[in-house]
Amino acid sequence: MAHDAQDDEARRRLSALGDHPVDDGAPAHRLARDAALLGRLLRAADAPVPEVTADDVGAALSLFDDLRHQLDRLESQVVMEARRRGMDWRQIAGYQGLNSSQAASQRHQRLTTRLEEIRQGVR
Repeated sequence: MAHDAQDDEARRRLSALGDHPVDDGAPAHRLARDAALLGRLLRAADAPVPEVTADDVGAALSLFDDLRHQLDRLESQVVMEARRRGMDWRQIAGYQGLNSSQAASQRHQRLTTRLEEIRQGVR
């Protein structure tokens, strides 16, 4: 719970750097919002007179854990949708830039295991 409060504070801090995308709580929108916040931080840091503090950078760093989790969830959902639509592991591997169907299947299994561990509080 404290981690959520820290993430919310990070988002509030980074949101102050400019406009932000719609967020209705959907995983894809949360991911887009957080990625936009990090992009805004990088643009602000590139300004001739940066208005970015060490706390702003720290806030950005605190978002990466949630971003990884959301990306893992989305990737897993897309792979499951690909399988539902009849794509075989070799096709999925090609789209993911992997060399074999086995690599794609193992990657999906690792994602699924990691997501379940997070859900159960093991990670």
